[in-house]
Amino acid sequence: MSYISMASITKIVGYNNSVSPFLLTFRRAIAFKLFVGGLSFHTTEKTLSDAFSNYGQVVEAKVITDRISEKSKGYGFVTFASQDEAEKAITEMNEKALNGRVVFVDYAKPDTKRSMGMPIARGPPEDLNKQHTTDSPQDA
Repeated sequence: MSYISMASITKIVGYNNSVSPFLLTFRRAIAFKLFVGGLSFHTTEKTLSDAFSNYGQVVEAKVITDRISEKSKGYGFVTFASQDEAEKAITEMNEKALNGRVVFVDYAKPDTKRSMGMPIARGPPEDLNKQHTTDSPQDA
């Protein structure tokens, strides 16, 4: 297994400033995503990130919201830079209170229900009771 050095990342990025943790995990293809269920509807991404940052470097914290109402669905995801940090967060935060609600934390499962970007609906449903008639040479 090969690791990319900081010098090679600096070369890829093109500057010597500090490299974001997201870029490090993206380039190394290493990220440990946790599912957090039972969130209070008042929990924001910032409060979620702050609560989990006690256990390691949080790369991303995301609260899942309804597309129309934009209200929380009561769950979210937290991504850590290392497996040790993710495991520590699971141990320390699972079945603990966060914003007045008991949360449940575990590794996120990959989404297997995606349909490769194809739309789900492909037009209005056909009327099954309507019979299609065609003129055939036998009808004439």
